[in-house]
Amino acid sequence: MPSTPRTLVTGGAGFLGSHLCDRLLAEGHAVICMDNLLTGSLDNIAHLFGRDDFRFVKQDVTEYLYLEGPLDYLLHFASPASPVDYLRYPIQTLKVGSLGTHKALGLAKAKGARFLLASTSEVYGDPQVHPQPESYWGHVNPVGPRGVYDEAKRFAEALTMAYHRAHGVATRIVRIFNTYGPRMRPHDGRVVSNFLVQALAGQPLTIYGTGQQTRSFCYVTDLVDGLVRLLLSSEVDPVNLGNPTEWTIRDLVTTIETLLGRSLPVTVHPLPTDDPQVRQPDITRARTLLGWAPTVDLATGLRQTLAYFQQHPR
Repeated sequence: MPSTPRTLVTGGAGFLGSHLCDRLLAEGHAVICMDNLLTGSLDNIAHLFGRDDFRFVKQDVTEYLYLEGPLDYLLHFASPASPVDYLRYPIQTLKVGSLGTHKALGLAKAKGARFLLASTSEVYGDPQVHPQPESYWGHVNPVGPRGVYDEAKRFAEALTMAYHRAHGVATRIVRIFNTYGPRMRPHDGRVVSNFLVQALAGQPLTIYGTGQQTRSFCYVTDLVDGLVRLLLSSEVDPVNLGNPTEWTIRDLVTTIETLLGRSLPVTVHPLPTDDPQVRQPDITRARTLLGWAPTVDLATGLRQTLAYFQQHPR
């Protein structure tokens, strides 16, 4: 690794991207954060302004992508990433997964930079294999409302592997499972932020379907640690990163009730179209290849996330 690697993070003002910028700076990288602020926020990176080793560029990565000087790493995290966002911005989501990934890979090729694609557990769709290993090809409805995100990421993975095979670009692919923590947007439609914001506002928690559908919740610092390990590894094939502990949505309600020390009312709504019934990563490859496993338990992570929402009422 160069003494001061120069690294570009697309989508760097988003929830995950901003935490990644923090970690890379702490690791000695000079970081360029690129974001069009469609769903990202300058609030997430405000503490980094004024640093000599940090630069922000406001740009849509689906347009011509140019950067002066050398580049060692490119981490492509630009995309709407929650159901609320990609249902509101379906065309932008498809464009950033396709055109944006193409532009980013082209820049990585031109600079000889290592490229890491932020893919998603959504490539598995509503899975028929459980838990989900990287070898599973998925069960995705390409014409359903969620398809704009699922298929954009599936295409991005295919394009990334094509650039690796055809052009020799050093590529890495991470499939990210449900992640939570400070800097989540309060109304992004993710279940952890929804529940915590509703609980703080004294509102009933919104449950979709029976609440017996499952998710696996990974705290953001654990995820970022896995991302850095993958970036610096030699692994080209996709790697799952997520917490393998599976929770039902009703379990999550109970955990938050314990955290707050009071019972919480709920309202029940119909399950959204193509909403996955189960979600749990098989992280055998991450354990074996990266020596990675999450260390932050759900109660601890929720406590820190709750504190963030209390300090940032919006």
